[in-house]
Amino acid sequence: MLTVNEVEGIARLARLALSEEEKVRYARQLSSILDYAAELARADLEGIPPTASVLPARSVLRGGDAIGHHTLSRTDGLANAPRSDGTAFVVPPTLPGALSGE
Repeated sequence: MLTVNEVEGIARLARLALSEEEKVRYARQLSSILDYAAELARADLEGIPPTASVLPARSVLRGGDAIGHHTLSRTDGLANAPRSDGTAFVVPPTLPGALSGE
């Protein structure tokens, strides 16, 4: 089990101010987490291939999706825009003063 002294060191590294009650509680909770991690490390994984996901890989595109054969021209894409400069949409800045240099 982690000691209160060890929790104080961890809290100091994380720049956390903990009460004495929190130090005792976190020592217990962190010890439980570390014990569980140690238990997982002892699991026999022989013959189990590494994986990035337990879900099967899938494409977000539909089978018939292809780039290019149903695309809009720039002119058509900007035709209904409230404002454009002829090459792109013109929108207000999202940050105050972004254009004025404030």
